[in-house]
Amino acid sequence: MNRDAARTIGAILLIVAVAPFAVFAVPQAAGASHSYVVLSDSMSPEIRAGDVVIVDDADPATIGEGDVITYERPGGSQLITHRVVEVVDDGERRFRTKGDANEEPDPAPVPPDNVVGVVAFHIPLIGHVISFGSSDLGIVAFVIVPSVLLAVGEVYDLYRDATADTSGDGGDD
Repeated sequence: MNRDAARTIGAILLIVAVAPFAVFAVPQAAGASHSYVVLSDSMSPEIRAGDVVIVDDADPATIGEGDVITYERPGGSQLITHRVVEVVDDGERRFRTKGDANEEPDPAPVPPDNVVGVVAFHIPLIGHVISFGSSDLGIVAFVIVPSVLLAVGEVYDLYRDATADTSGDGGDD
């Protein structure tokens, strides 16, 4: 394989590896509004713990049965991603939700003000890396160690350049 083909393949692999993290960091690049790491298996097998959901804003009037929504738990600050199993309209439109892996629907219907949006798509597994990167060990592995290695490399280059023979004669007399 020639060098140009290897560089092209390397660039494509780099883009494929980095793109999911870029979409997580900037979901607007994919036309969405929010991104979240899924913490439980309540939506498996479709969406598993460690996946990332990309969520788009949605008018509650357009949300229907079968849509997967992310919402704030009524009375709490926890975000949940579950499927709408029934639209309740008894004067106020609300959503009965259920995790695909759960036996029973969630106890309280979700008011429209609690809906963050509809899941546009999900990206498997990268949430594990994102969660690890947020941990103390992840900070050490992804920030501190590379920074120290970069600094050591720079100091070594400066030392090598400072001690190099600058006379131009190669040192053979």
